[in-house]
Amino acid sequence: MSCEEQHLMPSEAIADGEFKEARMQMGGRVCWLIVTRQSGQVRAWLNICPHQGRALNYAPNQFLTDQQGRLICAAHGAVFEADEGQCVQGPCQGASLKAIEITEQDGQITSCAQP
Repeated sequence: MSCEEQHLMPSEAIADGEFKEARMQMGGRVCWLIVTRQSGQVRAWLNICPHQGRALNYAPNQFLTDQQGRLICAAHGAVFEADEGQCVQGPCQGASLKAIEITEQDGQITSCAQP
């Protein structure tokens, strides 16, 4: 299956411990991702809370975190660990955010969307 590489953001746009939004085309529609850098590694998930399908941020590029750097859903307070996106506290405990494969190379963060 072929895919189209999509630019998400320059590498320097996200510091360690930060969460940012990125826009991506997937299956013919626009999707919003949460991109983070944790211990130098970039990761991404669909910006959809498994509890009720809402975005986790409360404004563009504005995410809540706790003192441990875990991501908090702004709608109902679900807490997600930042390495694997698993809900560790709140209404969807045990569920996980849907991971999206991303690549960091030559100063760019990209993803390959399946048609």
